[in-house]
Amino acid sequence: MSPVLAGILQLLALIAALALAYRPLGDYMAKVYSSDKHLRVEKWIYKGIGANPNTQMRWPAYLRGVLAFSAVSVLFLYVLQRVQGSLPGSLGFRSIDPDQAFNTAASFVTNTNWQSYYGEQAMGHVVQTGGLAVQNFVSASVGIAVAVALVRGFSLPHSRLRSSGGTPMRTGELGNFWADLVRGTVRILLPFSVIGAIILVACGAIQNFSGIHSVGQFMGGSQQWNGGAVASQEAIKELGTNGGGYFNANSAHPFENPGPFSNLFEIFLILLIPFALTRTFGRMVGSLRQGYAILATMVTIWIGFTALMMWTEFAHHGPAFQIAGGALEGKETRFGVGGSSIFAVATTLTSTGAVDSFHSSFTGLGGGITLLSMQLGEIAPGGTGSGLYGILIMAIIAVFIAGLMVGRTPEYLGKKIGTREIKFAACYILITPALALVFTAAAMALPTPGHSMTNSSAHGFSEILYAYTSGANNNGSAFAGLNADTQWFNTTIGIVMLLGRFVPMVFVLALAGSLAEQKPVPATAGTLRTEKPLFTGLLVGAILIITGLTYFPALALGPLAEGLAS
Repeated sequence: MSPVLAGILQLLALIAALALAYRPLGDYMAKVYSSDKHLRVEKWIYKGIGANPNTQMRWPAYLRGVLAFSAVSVLFLYVLQRVQGSLPGSLGFRSIDPDQAFNTAASFVTNTNWQSYYGEQAMGHVVQTGGLAVQNFVSASVGIAVAVALVRGFSLPHSRLRSSGGTPMRTGELGNFWADLVRGTVRILLPFSVIGAIILVACGAIQNFSGIHSVGQFMGGSQQWNGGAVASQEAIKELGTNGGGYFNANSAHPFENPGPFSNLFEIFLILLIPFALTRTFGRMVGSLRQGYAILATMVTIWIGFTALMMWTEFAHHGPAFQIAGGALEGKETRFGVGGSSIFAVATTLTSTGAVDSFHSSFTGLGGGITLLSMQLGEIAPGGTGSGLYGILIMAIIAVFIAGLMVGRTPEYLGKKIGTREIKFAACYILITPALALVFTAAAMALPTPGHSMTNSSAHGFSEILYAYTSGANNNGSAFAGLNADTQWFNTTIGIVMLLGRFVPMVFVLALAGSLAEQKPVPATAGTLRTEKPLFTGLLVGAILIITGLTYFPALALGPLAEGLAS
């Protein structure tokens, strides 16, 4: 079987698996966030944290819950790393330096999972399981909660809408953050992660708490490896679109990703919840066709980018590529060019950041595709929750553009899109590129950050642009050619991750509150049919044009210059 055919068959199998899971999972998540009942374990959690899950929150209160919980999480994870050397199960590793502890705490709490350290040489069992793995669950649940809050702002009619606690919601209320957080963790992420971990163990991923041991003699010395609860962390790492690897090689490491089937299964986990949330959205707003329109937009971009990536990586430019069957340098032979290409697009079009190959080793244009995937805002399908609320923001922009074309007040799902809503949406789409481009410019202008680049010229610029794009979009993957373990990069990327996660959430929840305060307007003959293919095409075009106008000059200096020169 040719490598190209193998890659196409993997893609088709992935699409079939996602299609089978789409309806039941989407309906289940809609039921979770609309249920009238609390599980017993959830009641214990509410009692422990002192929260009343039936209290309804307007958007400022909901936002305070998000920020307060995240701030405590950052502080807890920072302190846990700083005292690691005194903890049992540390495997003899010392405490983490302040700048790296801050970077890692910000990284995992923001669902970025950027890692400037070697996982198997820095973090012991307690930090890995009690710190990083916990944030893999709750950071993903926070993202879903914010997305659900925005969906509630659209949901119609308000008189029939019920919160997660079962009480009727009044105008302007978005539900209860603590109930949404707990339900997302207990009812969605935990059970599916357990199933995923069992499957990965069956595939050969390790799951233990062993210490450091020698695995063989190489060139006169022994190679040291430590064990860990890898399969369980790998499952939530992919399912929650987190991305932080137990080992430095991430999903290219055989302990995390043993073979071709586990590789395809991990891609499936990455895409599962973000795609299924579109059905949850359709179910909650009372129109499945609206969810299908958003899904069609996501799928169009995802398949288009995957096909383009496979084309660039399989292109035979020279005898080396012809012999290898594509650009195989930097890729695992277990997965091949096809599996690596599908994984690279899935992980950068979502906020996952896990890698099964070195993106720095991709062709110039292939590396540019991973960059552009993040720069779209990671909305096709995006992260757990963040992808849905990101593409809904873009849908509002597309509706506004359509309204300008026909001279009609824009409406979306029965809500008028006025000046206030457009300001919130515009601020949302501007904050992330501003962070990525401003900090990239600063790093290139100052002498010290440039010393961390492994490569010079266009490829070196791509390394730094990729790092800040990854941080600002809460992706976490790296170009693998940049030494980011410096005070400058640990501090600035940490700041970028925090701002890139929580400032957009402010605008999302403010927009949700504004929409929730409106009374629905009836559809008329002049209302834009946002469930039709025409709107899907408009939305795809708006996403690509806005991203292109924002990032094209930077891309021209990096991956495009490199790709055209090769």
